[in-house]
Amino acid sequence: MPEGNIIHRLARIHRRWLVGRGFSADSPQGRFSEGARHLSGRTLVAVDAHGKHLFHHFEGGVRLHIHLGLFGNLRHFRTGAPPPSPACRLRLASPHATLHLSGPQACELLSPQAEATLRARLGEDPLRPEASPARAFESLRRGRSPLAIALLDQERISGVGNILRAEALFLARLPPLLPASELRLEDFERLWEALRELLEDAARDGRIVAPRAPPAPWETPGRRREDRFNVYDRAGQPCPRCATPISRLELASRALFFCERCQSPGAGARRARQSRATR
Repeated sequence: MPEGNIIHRLARIHRRWLVGRGFSADSPQGRFSEGARHLSGRTLVAVDAHGKHLFHHFEGGVRLHIHLGLFGNLRHFRTGAPPPSPACRLRLASPHATLHLSGPQACELLSPQAEATLRARLGEDPLRPEASPARAFESLRRGRSPLAIALLDQERISGVGNILRAEALFLARLPPLLPASELRLEDFERLWEALRELLEDAARDGRIVAPRAPPAPWETPGRRREDRFNVYDRAGQPCPRCATPISRLELASRALFFCERCQSPGAGARRARQSRATR
């Protein structure tokens, strides 16, 4: 499932390429034919992202909500769009830009009230300028579920997926199995900053490149950068900080990757004390 960085990147691209254009709309698959009729002939006036949710606002107050889910695919073409596949749920076409949407978890028209209700259920999104770290901290600390599980709850913090949680917890030196209710403010501040920086960096070009991560084995010098991780999908490989083999754990049917030494209880506090001692 695309994480928040991908959705924000799509929103930025669509604002640059698509806002101000009028579109014809149809549903080659047939499952969104009525919605497509409401969209057809309207001009796109705004695009916004919140976590893993994408919102397109058209003239006349018509609002399109997209959630790609596990299998969704959204392709955009500047010119020369190919014929849509039989699975294409929605095609938006203009002389200068075309979108093909297939396999989404959600593709629906929402009233302003329904959109506001949906957004109110979503947690704080580190990429949104109005995001409140204080609200995110209080929301994240509800209950005693492991921190690694709480981070994937989109009603606590919005936009975090499996890759981002692994890399942010590693950068913040936090144990993934720490009960969320025991998270301290100073530890949360490191975690929030790690999430914000990872998301913002990845939203720029669609790649998650964790700070100080080892090079990917398939990288080619001179080409665009590739995804690079410290712990995610690196089970058994050495931690880039301490060389301890990276651990893999199944948690709530999701693979969790972490360093048992760098992310042991108290690791972040020890690092903070060492940093103060060297000042």
